Amino acid sequence: MRLGVIGPNGAGKSLLSRKLAAYYHCELVKEPVEKNPYLPYFYNDKVNFSYLGQNAFYSALFLLMWNTKDLKDVIFDSTMYSNLVYTELLRLEGFMTVSEASLSFAIADEHIKQLPPLDLEIVLVRSTDQLFKNVRKRGRDIEKGQEEYLNFHYANYYKAIRQIYINYKVPKNKILFLEVGDMEDPTEFARIIAAIEKAYQNSLK
Repeated sequence: MRLGVIGPNGAGKSLLSRKLAAYYHCELVKEPVEKNPYLPYFYNDKVNFSYLGQNAFYSALFLLMWNTKDLKDVIFDSTMYSNLVYTELLRLEGFMTVSEASLSFAIADEHIKQLPPLDLEIVLVRSTDQLFKNVRKRGRDIEKGQEEYLNFHYANYYKAIRQIYINYKVPKNKILFLEVGDMEDPTEFARIIAAIEKAYQNSLK
């Protein structure tokens, strides 16, 4: 079982990934975004650092997925398609040029071909109000004062990821759009597990 967990900022990707890895007793592969040295530059100056930052994040993620491509049971708290959503959103918002975004997608096209597809891409779905609440709750200094950026991100994320899945011909049975509530609630977590296992079985058909 190779699962990827994605979603907009504050959706709970890290939390669900940790809980799934513990539940299934399998390896957790975490995208090292917070430790990426480009992140502060990106948040402070998106015009000049969107392209550089995205390529840095993308390269780090590709190496992680390459080094774990032979694992049979693994949970990823990001996927290649998740990273490309940010490229598309930054293009739409005007922080990346069309040529920069096109080059990023062209590079990704070649690299994605070298990685085994995941069994299931889990896209966490939450309301904008809940996403903002989660971002405020975790209290990262780097996300303070980013309301305008996050508003655009939340308004366009799900449309962008759906289009990327279409563009890359990801089969519909390999994608689960999953509405989630309080993942620390045992009843809610049990519901999430049931939804994932049903979708996983469908992905094998």
